[in-house]
Amino acid sequence: MLAVISQWAIGLTDLVAAFLFLFGLKRMSSPATAASGIRVAGFGMVAAVLVSFLYAFTVDAAVRPRLVVNLALAIAALAIGGVGAWFVGRRVAMTAMPQMVAIYNGMGGGAAGGIAAVELFGNRSHGAPQLVVTLLGAAIGAVSMSGSVIAWAKLQGVLGKPLRFGGQRILNGLVFLAVVAVGAWIAVLGLVGMAPVLPTATWITIFFALALVFGILMTLPIGGADMPVVISIYNAFTGLAVGFEGFVLSNPALMIAGMVVGAAGLLLTLLMAKAMNRSVANVLFSNFGAAPARAKGKGVSGTERETQASDAGIQMHYATSVIIVPGYGLAAAQAQQKLYEFVKLLLAARVQVRFAIHPVAGRMPGQMDVLLAEAGVPYDLIFQLDDINSDFASTDVVLVIGANDVVNPAARTDKSSPIFGMPILDADKARQVFVIKRGQGKGYSGIVNALFYAPNCNMVFGDAQAVLVKMIEAVRGLGAAAA
Repeated sequence: MLAVISQWAIGLTDLVAAFLFLFGLKRMSSPATAASGIRVAGFGMVAAVLVSFLYAFTVDAAVRPRLVVNLALAIAALAIGGVGAWFVGRRVAMTAMPQMVAIYNGMGGGAAGGIAAVELFGNRSHGAPQLVVTLLGAAIGAVSMSGSVIAWAKLQGVLGKPLRFGGQRILNGLVFLAVVAVGAWIAVLGLVGMAPVLPTATWITIFFALALVFGILMTLPIGGADMPVVISIYNAFTGLAVGFEGFVLSNPALMIAGMVVGAAGLLLTLLMAKAMNRSVANVLFSNFGAAPARAKGKGVSGTERETQASDAGIQMHYATSVIIVPGYGLAAAQAQQKLYEFVKLLLAARVQVRFAIHPVAGRMPGQMDVLLAEAGVPYDLIFQLDDINSDFASTDVVLVIGANDVVNPAARTDKSSPIFGMPILDADKARQVFVIKRGQGKGYSGIVNALFYAPNCNMVFGDAQAVLVKMIEAVRGLGAAAA
């Protein structure tokens, strides 16, 4: 009787948790409700985790002698993981957020692969559909885990330039075919019971090893500029793997949550690839991220003109309209608070100020939105590319902070540029552009920005936070007060 009640409670709670996942995801679609959406989805996850302890009342008699030990291990794992994640999440810098997302995403893929390993090594998958789905979840989870670890290493600076060599794509293809072939052989062994050349456990070990190696090989040649898309792809992989293993375990919460995450990650990947005017295959198999840049690029002439931070700040104070384009340099300098302080001074002077966000700005999807929200920037001042791009031509001043490719007019004019055709923010069409940049480097992707040489552009070299402090001091020197 207790087992039946537990099953009903688990099923009902899982459905409620799945609803909370979906409702939370819906609220995450807007910056104004994203924080509450995360909390709602979190409540759903907590409920799904806690109710899973009721499975203790449904186990077979053969397992009960080990029940106390297993429960203790589960509680210990939750405590260690929960406390560790809370501690790291509280202390991680905004610039390290992409790395944290990548490594946690890899943990999710590894968890899905771990579930599959238990099922495969324990010979618990019965029937062709369940066995095939288990193998798919195992392969995708393993690829997501190892690939995400490499993505983390690239973003963290542990790995430098992309690793490329002759015949690399052929090798990757052979490893992928080997994963498929070994997986198919394991399925045959499980369904037909043919005598294997090696023990089934050995084939399963080989299968996981090949999948892990493929994830590494697939990620090593991808350049840093493509990491936002790569993170999104592996997020979709992890969701898909979790959904598959939810099917294997007959767990509706895992199935629904996994499929939602997989679908959302796939949609985000496609949107980001579209924002870069590239296909997902091009991101995975091209050399864009490490393409050597030319000295300036076709059609680029002239020199960069430097101006003082105080002069730029005063000119924006007397402007009618200002658009700010944030990039990774803003996050690296942790200057979002000073930026909003400067913006409040402009608003007090009745300057129309808006923020323009490119879909692939920064090194993680949505990083700029999170950065501005952290500083308290009102949501009605933040606009996406499609909503604000037509307004640049009528704007007095554009302030670009640590952004590069997303404002590079070569994407419109230079057919030989690696980013040609990529939708950009039309900052160069404004009457005046100021670019805050730490130095005269080419940026993360290694492509020269034609905007920096345009006649209506002036460079303000220096750390973004230090530059903004000087701008604030200059505007306050005029007797201006914040709104």
